[in-house]
Amino acid sequence: MPTPYTDIKNFYIDGQWVSPSEGYETICNPATEEIIGQAPLGGKPEVDLAIAAARNAFDNGPWPIMQMAERIEVIKRFRASIISRQDLIKQLLIEEVGAVHMLMNSAQFNGAIEAIDYAIALALKIEPEPIAIESKPNPFDPSAPDLLGAGVTLFEPYGVVVGITPYNYPFLLNIVKAVPALLTGNTVVIKPSQFTPFSGLLLAEIIIEAQLPNGVLSVVTGGPEVGAMLTEDPRVDLISFTGSDAVGSAILRQSASTLKKVHLELGGKSAMIVRHDADVVKAASLAAFSISLHAGQGCALLTRFLVHNSIRPAFAETVKAILDQLKIGDPQDPSVIVGPLIRESARAKTEYYVQLGIDSGANLIAGGKRPAHLEKGYFYEPTVFDNVDSTSRLAQEEVFGPIGVIIGFDTDEQAIHIANDSKFGLSGAVMSADRSAAFRIAQKLRTGGVAINGGTGDLYVKAPFGGYKSSGIGREFGPHWLKEYLLEKAITYPIG
Repeated sequence: MPTPYTDIKNFYIDGQWVSPSEGYETICNPATEEIIGQAPLGGKPEVDLAIAAARNAFDNGPWPIMQMAERIEVIKRFRASIISRQDLIKQLLIEEVGAVHMLMNSAQFNGAIEAIDYAIALALKIEPEPIAIESKPNPFDPSAPDLLGAGVTLFEPYGVVVGITPYNYPFLLNIVKAVPALLTGNTVVIKPSQFTPFSGLLLAEIIIEAQLPNGVLSVVTGGPEVGAMLTEDPRVDLISFTGSDAVGSAILRQSASTLKKVHLELGGKSAMIVRHDADVVKAASLAAFSISLHAGQGCALLTRFLVHNSIRPAFAETVKAILDQLKIGDPQDPSVIVGPLIRESARAKTEYYVQLGIDSGANLIAGGKRPAHLEKGYFYEPTVFDNVDSTSRLAQEEVFGPIGVIIGFDTDEQAIHIANDSKFGLSGAVMSADRSAAFRIAQKLRTGGVAINGGTGDLYVKAPFGGYKSSGIGREFGPHWLKEYLLEKAITYPIG
């Protein structure tokens, strides 16, 4: 059976189907290496058309001036259209992304629905905010009565928003970029990863069925050159990007001359601190899960395991035992826990860092090789090194593959220092029987989020998500999520 949505050969822009100017790009299944389709490849003509359509829809169309309740009704139709296609979308994510069933029922697909519902709930709360009445002396006539003034703060859309999304959670992140921007009255152009274009292109059917006005939402595929065209264009008002810190830095440079607002959700090298009194099995299970989830292709995954030296041997032994039980293979099998990396280049990068670890003298305790029973697909065994130098490249650089490092410590202060000794600061964790001590440590970690004793799971939309330092600028999710896509306008006036 053909992979769903791989029959999409054109772009849907401004209410019409547009043939690709750059031809087509071959897309393969990362678990089998089989070709699943030829995706249209965009270039300057499509970028110009999509931005012009979004600009016109914002400047002259009904979308930004509609009542919030009207936009919510459209997004509810958008949601219903997604739900009606959920089996097909999930199958695409298995074959295009290499997503395992366990992930489909959380972040990959269900997380997108959860995000839509939360965005709608937040949209219902957006309304003008009064500015307090204040009395001031009359600057022109001190003998006159005081002036009495008040005002109101309005929240207005930025304009044209560009969302640039990665390959690891493409459908989720396309929705997470598009829906809050649309609800707040912006118009949107999405550029998905070259590796996962169909997860974006399928939105054409949903746009048509939900009856979004022409130009309000478009999808253009392509490589870095398409991203640069979008980020440099003066007609674009806001960029929301998820990806590596290197590309995020490039986007800041590209957008600087036009002073756009830029929201960046970037990389991580997140630390889990395991205190002497922690539940070793629970901590080791979380560590094994973190490096195995989506083959380690997650920016917020825990990959540095800072373990008190008194329990470090037991922790290492338990992590290895758990990893030995995890099934690696084709995500078509619902019992598979560890799927493939997205491409051979990602596996080669993982292998490079494994060799770095070996050369540095770290102790390889699990994984470190391709699975012998899988001849096809970009698979790599979840890998753990013990006795790792916290200043080494293996401990400092983001791999975006299934590698974890164990680093010993003796005091809480030492653990905090090691955790914070990173250019990243996206997520973190503390495992301890002493919840007060864990909370105090969490307060001292320079990172956007910290989970104590497992937290609440891998997607919690009510919590702000974003990073410190090189892990990004701005926040997705949380109570202020939609405000990222709104400008504040103060209107003041005399009342006496």
